[in-house]
Amino acid sequence: MTQFYTIALLIVSNIFMTFAWYGHLKLQQINVFTAHTPLIFVILVSWLLALPEYSCQVPANRIGFIGNGGPFTLMQLKVIQEVITLSIFTIFVTVFFEGESLHWNHAAAFLCLIMAVYFVFLK
Repeated sequence: MTQFYTIALLIVSNIFMTFAWYGHLKLQQINVFTAHTPLIFVILVSWLLALPEYSCQVPANRIGFIGNGGPFTLMQLKVIQEVITLSIFTIFVTVFFEGESLHWNHAAAFLCLIMAVYFVFLK
């Protein structure tokens, strides 16, 4: 069950992270933010989204880390997190940004990530 909680928290964390890092670009496209919106304001909005991200990321790492009784090594946690991050980002970009599409090299990169997961879990 610890594996499930760790991965679920990482997914939620990465959803918030993606919106914190890239959501302001979409908000600019739909004129919520403009080119004249002060950068400090955009940063503060992103920080507000980053707080829930950290509130999920830190517990995920603590729960999932083998040193705390969890099932994953640090390397495994990091690779899992990167795969989740790129998966969430891909969904985000294809849903919220017109003109962005997946190409063969993106599929090749995902295949490499899947192979990374495989190799990091080898004993």
